[in-house]
Amino acid sequence: MGNKNTVYLTQEGLDELKKELDNLINVRRPENIQAIKEARALGDLSENAEYDAARNEQAQIEGRIKQLEKMLENVSIISEVSKDKVGIGNTVSIKYVEDDEEDEYKIVGSQEADPFESKISNESPIAKALFEHKVGDIVTVESPNGSYQVEIIEIK
Repeated sequence: MGNKNTVYLTQEGLDELKKELDNLINVRRPENIQAIKEARALGDLSENAEYDAARNEQAQIEGRIKQLEKMLENVSIISEVSKDKVGIGNTVSIKYVEDDEEDEYKIVGSQEADPFESKISNESPIAKALFEHKVGDIVTVESPNGSYQVEIIEIK
């Protein structure tokens, strides 16, 4: 699937990244430049905590801007999702074979993964095991804690 640098995002995830980038460029960067100017005006830069803090923040802002711009250059939008086989963008209901418990996960790109919202990365062990499989398939998930089996109940 794509090259190693490809960032898989839903439209919602892409909008969030663009919003963050816009905020960094148009709000945080100018505020930070102002903070650096004000700290410089305080005089001696060698013992100026405000100046150091503002410079550190500047490095973080610029680093994040570069990171976001690189991601946006390599973005692949998850749009058409097949409901026949598991892939990025699908929500999958699974049953753990051992204990009969069911779970539902949405498979997203690693940038959008959020276990608290049941959004798992396409690079996670469970997503890798489910990929390209169909409803009714029983797959083995290789996890750091050993392997286990899950059955695919539904693909949305």
